[in-house]
Amino acid sequence: MKIVRAVISGKVQGVWFRAWTIEEAAKRDLRGWVRNRKDGSVEALFAGDPARVDAMLAACRKGPPLAKVENVESHEADGEKIPDGFDQRRTA
Repeated sequence: MKIVRAVISGKVQGVWFRAWTIEEAAKRDLRGWVRNRKDGSVEALFAGDPARVDAMLAACRKGPPLAKVENVESHEADGEKIPDGFDQRRTA
């Protein structure tokens, strides 16, 4: 299992990015969460098959149709508590 925390920046709030992330993560059978951040970025934790996590990160570089992604920073996040499914969390 690969666990990655990602921060996506650009025009990523108010464009259905979180809902899109939940749908895309479900397609890839990933566990984790997504949330807005007060700085205008979106943060997510993806856990699952390494190839599927990598595919999700690649998808985040494009995002949903209304988004304009400028950057995706990610790092391995071993030791994170992983939820059973994939959910949306409160803004941090």
